[in-house]
Amino acid sequence: MPRLLGVDIPGEKRIEASLPYIYGLGPTTSRHILEQARIDPNTRAKDLTPVQINEIISAITASKLPIEGDLRRELQGNLKRLQAINCYRGIRHRRGLPVRGQRTSTNARTRKGPRKTVGVQRNKDAKAGKV
Repeated sequence: MPRLLGVDIPGEKRIEASLPYIYGLGPTTSRHILEQARIDPNTRAKDLTPVQINEIISAITASKLPIEGDLRRELQGNLKRLQAINCYRGIRHRRGLPVRGQRTSTNARTRKGPRKTVGVQRNKDAKAGKV
């Protein structure tokens, strides 16, 4: 199981399919990186030589893409900024509601979580319901 930039990528898969395991790299970007490094996309990740791994790492760093921790930190900073300026999107994020205009009367269960059923509590001091 090769390790690239602190991430274990699956060795049995093709390198083209293994690179998207790095947060911030998708299928298209992984193809571009492999073209820059001049590596066959059909090569299995476990069959890469240390030289090829170094070429992939240098191609990723040369592309100046934010990946892994840097990208996560940037996204968190964006959310914190929206919440700090009290804009509509920031308020929706803070309350855990849908941000992009979806209805909430029904649905929106992914953001709102499971239903919280509210039942009626009967007063035990009330008279029995016999007439």
